[in-house]
This record gives sequence, structure tokens and C-alpha cells, in this order.
Amino acid sequence: MPPLLTGAGIAAVAITVALLLGLMADRWPFAIDRWLMLAVRGQVGGVGWVRNAAVNLTALGSVTVLTVVTIAAVGLLLVQRLWLTALATAAACWSGGWAVTLVKNEVSRPRPTLVPHWVDVHNASFPSGHAAGSALVYLTIAALATQVLRDAAARRYVLALAILLVGAIGISRVVLGVHWPSDVLAGWCFGTLWALAWWKATAAARQSIGGER
Repeated sequence: MPPLLTGAGIAAVAITVALLLGLMADRWPFAIDRWLMLAVRGQVGGVGWVRNAAVNLTALGSVTVLTVVTIAAVGLLLVQRLWLTALATAAACWSGGWAVTLVKNEVSRPRPTLVPHWVDVHNASFPSGHAAGSALVYLTIAALATQVLRDAAARRYVLALAILLVGAIGISRVVLGVHWPSDVLAGWCFGTLWALAWWKATAAARQSIGGER
């Protein structure tokens, strides 16, 4: 497993444990959720370009964009005759989106109202669908790509790019005032661990069938 992916997985496990411990000692929203949201909005609330940048970044984690990216990635893999990777990518992204929706509906955590929302939102808050969705789509695509890319620098690049993109999308949700930081952290953890699971499952399938086809 690539070191960047391993590190992301370790961080996701550590954050998940911290969130669970926090939930045992406190209640949602955590005190640090309120502090961070007020601190972020206090720093950037009057900066117009930050708001515009956050709106543009958050769009990269929308269902529409993630669906287009998934279709494009699967199509490219099929053209390259990478059948196993294409199937795993499609299955991981579709099932992951379904799982996130299920968790959001079950938890039904209300959206924060501590600061004005800068974009319209209509569903539950936990976990952040943009954070979870972007993590499970971009990280899964990047993670599975490392199994078929031969160049080590290219593998590191796609993973680093995916991690930076997922981070920016998650932060944008807090800047926009539509998610508590713990919503975003939970979404990141879910998507990262989902990508790790599919990396391992695909690697095992590749070994069992003796290659890509």
C-alpha cells in the first residue's frame, strides 16, 4: 500500500477514535465545533474572495460533479481495458454514496445555525456529504490508480492531489457555515476508510485472478 494512503488511513482511524471519545465525554455540537466555526467565520467573514473560493471548491464535492468524475474515470479505465479497476471504481463510488445517504438519514443531525449559511442546504448534517463523497470518490480513484500506474512519481502525485482536493472541499463546508467541523472530520474518515477498504479488496482480487483481466 502506498505510504501516503497508509498515512491517511492511520489519521482517519485516529480521528474516528477521537470523535467517539469526544461523543462519550460531550454532546453534539462539541464545544470545539462552536469555537472553530466562530473563529473561521470571524477571520474570513468580510473577505469576499474567500466566500467565492469556498463556493467554487464546495461544488467539486457535489453529487453532480462527483458523478461526472466517476463516469469519466470509469470510462477512461474501460478504454484502457482495465476491467477490474473500472468495476471496482464504479462499485466503490456507487455503494459509498448510498452508504453516506443512509447514515445521514439515520443520524439526522440538524445543520448548524451558529453563523449565516452562504449556500442553500436541505438535508441532514452528519456526516458531511461533500467531505465523505469527495473522499470516497477522489481517494478511491487515486488509490486504485496506484495499482495500475507504473511510475512511482505519478502514484504519489495522484494521491497527493486527491488528498489536497478532499481537504479543501471539506474546509469549504465549514467556511460556508453549513457543517460543524466534526461533520467534516467524520466525512473525511468515512471516505478515507472506504477508499482503503476498496484498495485492499481490489488488490486481493487482482492477485487471485493473476492480473487486471
